[in-house]
Amino acid sequence: MGARALLVVLLLGLSGAATQAQITGDALGAHNLGPGGTSSVTGTRADACAYCHAPHSGMNMGLWNQKLTTQNYNTYTSNTGTNITTQPTLGGVSNQCLSCHDGTVAVGATVAYGQVTTHGAMKTADVFGSNMQSSHPFSLVTPLQDSIDLAASLVGSGKTADPTGAVTLVNGNVECTSCHNPHVQAKDPVSLNFLVKDSSSGQLCLACHDPARTMGGKVNPLTDWATSAHAVSQSKISPSAMVGSYPTVASDACNSCHAPHNASGPARLLRGQNEQDCIACHNGGSNISPMPAYGNVFAEYATPKVGHPFPASTNPHDAAEDTLLNNNRHATCVDCHSAHGSEQVTSFLPPPAIRISQKNVAGINAADGTSVLTPAVNQYESCLRCHGTSTGKQSLPIYGYFPARAVVPGDPLNLIPQFAQTATSSHPVMHTRSSAFPQPSLLTNMLNLDGLTAGRSMGTQLLCSDCHNSDDNREFGGSGANGPHGSRWTHILERRYEMSQAAVPGALITNPFPSPDLSVNGPYALCGKCHDMANQVMKDTSFAGHGSHINAGMSCSTCHTAHGMGATSGNISGERLVNFDVNVVAQNAGLPISYNRATNSCTLVCHGVTHTGTGSGTTTTAALKIGARL
Repeated sequence: MGARALLVVLLLGLSGAATQAQITGDALGAHNLGPGGTSSVTGTRADACAYCHAPHSGMNMGLWNQKLTTQNYNTYTSNTGTNITTQPTLGGVSNQCLSCHDGTVAVGATVAYGQVTTHGAMKTADVFGSNMQSSHPFSLVTPLQDSIDLAASLVGSGKTADPTGAVTLVNGNVECTSCHNPHVQAKDPVSLNFLVKDSSSGQLCLACHDPARTMGGKVNPLTDWATSAHAVSQSKISPSAMVGSYPTVASDACNSCHAPHNASGPARLLRGQNEQDCIACHNGGSNISPMPAYGNVFAEYATPKVGHPFPASTNPHDAAEDTLLNNNRHATCVDCHSAHGSEQVTSFLPPPAIRISQKNVAGINAADGTSVLTPAVNQYESCLRCHGTSTGKQSLPIYGYFPARAVVPGDPLNLIPQFAQTATSSHPVMHTRSSAFPQPSLLTNMLNLDGLTAGRSMGTQLLCSDCHNSDDNREFGGSGANGPHGSRWTHILERRYEMSQAAVPGALITNPFPSPDLSVNGPYALCGKCHDMANQVMKDTSFAGHGSHINAGMSCSTCHTAHGMGATSGNISGERLVNFDVNVVAQNAGLPISYNRATNSCTLVCHGVTHTGTGSGTTTTAALKIGARL
């Protein structure tokens, strides 16, 4: 019997009937290094098996014939991983694979036959060098440690959850051959990477990673994967997207975001770091088809729009970071969205519940400002990761003018006291609308972006995104993405909202808006979404001076704070969000800036007009005609 025939017999005897059925024709695919093979490397020996095996190799390890690598590797590490990696065992299956794939041993460097002459070179993507940090962890320290996102059987019985039995542990460990069968290239007919089974729809990953598992109250980051947008979308993926080999988002599954080998980042095998992982698909290009307009999230960041700031390389998102983001100002997609749980919004339910596009994200409890809610139940709890008690908050000029209020809490950027139930007045974001004062200006329905047609019912509570939203958002009649991604208006506001400004407090307004435009294009457009500007506000149904102030070109922000009264004083009680902008108004003759709700009077200087609170609310400067009652 010839050497090649003997080798085949021995291999069949070792591998069993299943292998016998597999090794037929050109089953080796790119691993057939013989002269007629399809590999990028071809050798002069015709017996394809001999490049890896020989009946008398002398190595006493599965008839192995390729010289073994002795390379030390920079192995995979992660601050969220339970199991840690170690160097592959010399002669173990992973070491055998790396004897070609780390590039340190020449292909065809056999023990039994010496160096077989070869032509060509391995593809760059197939040579890993010494850096295995960007490849799925293998050769772990055993025994394996349990984790909420791992199949219970890995530790419990030393088996994967693959019902076909194709994905296996090797001596209780994850090794290259747990996922790859080096003898059969096309077990998966689409991903021709020597996989042990068809891995479409994430089947290979789900053999070890369990989205449905619960364990001792721990949070499973994969929860609700099966119903997530990424698991069910039938949108087609263009090869130019470079996010995997399967034809649709659903069939590509985990591979859309994660690369089992040659990932771009140091942990979690992401194809791109932070928002770069999402841009590949959500950029409105031809990578995904069909891509609805609202799926083109990154259009909201294009000039002249301004959005939540992308992080610099020095302050990226990290899966292990604290939910309360102290001194780490960044806003990546995964700060607000869970790629494993996020679902497409098909109907817009009333507030304050978080939208399913943010399903399973963490948030901060408004009751104390620090305790973590996993997951967040209300939309504002997600926002409070950055806009509550966290330190290091900033008011950046790119978002527009920032008013300075007469009465402020210790931290003017902490929105919790401003929206709290205990606030004298506030927009009803963290509580239901107060009935303490009549509100004749409120519309029955919010107006859509056209400023004419009725949108969502007014209800008793608001979402943060009812004001801070993409300026073309789908919920209110546009075609763009929902949520505060980016807007052409200041402070990522959905509609135009101008703020009066003055060179010095009390002086004439430097940006007046006379002959008021109350349309959706005017400076009061955002307020007009919920308030009847023409028939109520301008006609003074709740305050006698509204119309005259607006006719004089004043903006709402001069007298009203947009969020709420986070503190009160003896001079400004704060009803109806009255809290003057002290960059615009000044003291009158050294008297404290004040407002008396009972008499509709104030004491201050604004727009060159001196207001003296006398009970009747008269002004001492009638020439400027700001109004007879203030």
